[in-house]
Amino acid sequence: MLSAHDNEILTQVKPGTPMGNLMRQYWMPIYLSSDLPENDSKPERMKLLHEDLIIFRDSEGRVGLVTEVCPHRGASLYWSRNEKGGLRCVYHGWMYNATGRCVDMPNEPAYSNFKDKVRLKAAYPCVERNGVVWTYMGPRATPPPLPELEWNMLPQSHVDIRRDLQESNWVQGLEGNIDSSHLSFLHTRLALDGNAEFPGPFPQNRGLSFNDNVPKMEVVTTEAGVRYAAGRKEEPGKVYWRITQFLMPFYGMFAPVGLAECPIQWWVPLDDNNVYKWDVRWNPVRPLTDEERTFLLMPDPGGWVEWTADPYSHWRLNASRENDYFNDHQAQIDKRYSGIPSINLQDKAILESMGHVVDRTEEHLGTADAMIIRTRRRLINAAKALRDHGTIPPGVDDPQAYSVRTATTILDEGLDWQEAAGPDLQAGTDRPVL
Repeated sequence: MLSAHDNEILTQVKPGTPMGNLMRQYWMPIYLSSDLPENDSKPERMKLLHEDLIIFRDSEGRVGLVTEVCPHRGASLYWSRNEKGGLRCVYHGWMYNATGRCVDMPNEPAYSNFKDKVRLKAAYPCVERNGVVWTYMGPRATPPPLPELEWNMLPQSHVDIRRDLQESNWVQGLEGNIDSSHLSFLHTRLALDGNAEFPGPFPQNRGLSFNDNVPKMEVVTTEAGVRYAAGRKEEPGKVYWRITQFLMPFYGMFAPVGLAECPIQWWVPLDDNNVYKWDVRWNPVRPLTDEERTFLLMPDPGGWVEWTADPYSHWRLNASRENDYFNDHQAQIDKRYSGIPSINLQDKAILESMGHVVDRTEEHLGTADAMIIRTRRRLINAAKALRDHGTIPPGVDDPQAYSVRTATTILDEGLDWQEAAGPDLQAGTDRPVL
């Protein structure tokens, strides 16, 4: 369990909080380029780390991310005209570019230099790579380099991306990703003689059914996070290892479960109670086929709610507490350990059932929670070190530390998984995914 104080440090991301300041040290992948399709297209509201922002694409195709409030009289720039390289407030015509500088004040006399003295409260640099918009909200005038995550270094044809909003604190999602033992229960299928619910080009998914429900956990600290291996004795004299990575500040890479994919997820907080879950699959050596794309990130039953001006409607699934996430009690009897119809919805239902922020002073953690314990401590210690000593968090200035994969491997009992699987954990190679 954690103290109440450490739980607050871990979960709260407002400006000025230890974890909020830590996250702002990193580049963050926050938006799909395709959701800003054209130059001078409609600006969109965005909530990010408790800040009310506007995201837009200017006349030159650059993405801007700026505070929503016009510094003149406080009007919302959501209503602004996106034109001529910036946002023009419709209240009095003041115009701001993507750097936050006021570039025009048409209601001031021509001789006035007042516009040169006015800036938006916040304007965050953005870059696009591989169909994703990244932003840096930190204090440096020159941001650090982008992390060299393998999916972000490949052609877009090798990558498949989905995202959805969850009503929970960001830490709950991350902890679900790095929790290997729940696979033996929450995501287990009972009907193991068929794969009708999971059509696709892949063989029976070994990663969702185990004979050994008590994995042996081994955890090691890495340059930019934490790595663990969960070993299960699936057959005599053999151990099936699932090797998972946590990367600062919010990336979780679970072990691959198909022949075509490397997986990663990350959780970008809107605020302390809501988070965007990103889910990415990639093949490091070739483009994904249409069939693989259909299978790897299958849409959840019910789809998404209608996108509105409210940022809390963006990427929100129809499946929710109100409709029991489309739970099917009969399916729980004869098809699935849970009656909820997809892996993503199973996770969403459980994470949201915990409440917006888990009270970790009431937990009782066991040996299967070793990775969660180490990851929490890594995050909390880094946030305190930044707050108390100005220590730059792990990975910020080390982009190559993110050039890793996860792996599954079957080894003779007694062999060292770190030595045997080491080459499979290095990104940028042509080694097979499994």
